[in-house]
Amino acid sequence: MLEVGDTFTAGAMAGHLQRLRISGTIDVDEIVPAASTVLVRCGSSDALATVVRRATEFDSVTASADMGAIVEIPVRYVGPDLDDVAAATGLTTNEVVRRHSATVYTAAFSGFAPGFTYLVGLHPSLHLPRRSTPRSRVLAGSVAIGAEFAGVYPTASPGGWHLLGSTDAVLWDLGRRVPALVPPGCRVRFVDRTRQ
Repeated sequence: MLEVGDTFTAGAMAGHLQRLRISGTIDVDEIVPAASTVLVRCGSSDALATVVRRATEFDSVTASADMGAIVEIPVRYVGPDLDDVAAATGLTTNEVVRRHSATVYTAAFSGFAPGFTYLVGLHPSLHLPRRSTPRSRVLAGSVAIGAEFAGVYPTASPGGWHLLGSTDAVLWDLGRRVPALVPPGCRVRFVDRTRQ
């Protein structure tokens, strides 16, 4: 268990280790980031020693600059909570959309449901507590914010985040080599497609 201190660093560290795993540089069975830790499961003391060495060499600034391509997710910003978010933040709906879509997010960790990734980098003005009353059903593809995170519901499920819009992007597909469209460690940008 690597204690890294914050969500951004956990996501960047997990992405860094995952790229080393794919390249064959480290031999690990599993990499699981969380809010401020990264769990690395490996089968030998040699592999563990390599992970520890690579972790101590890790630089989150350099790693985040080397994260590769950005996953772009098209969004129709017509969510049922868009007006409420604008009112709660004192912004116009257009400014909420602009601030949400202007950010390049980092996929920090997955949880809640397969393919649901907590994205960090949400503009501070959009940090809102979860809804006081969660919905019993949120549609798949709903683009949402909650606390300091952004995310997309991969399947229909209950949920308590503020819904800003929706996407047709498939977040979880077992037919893909990597089922998650947004695995921890990658970068994400939401693209406004409301008028298209």
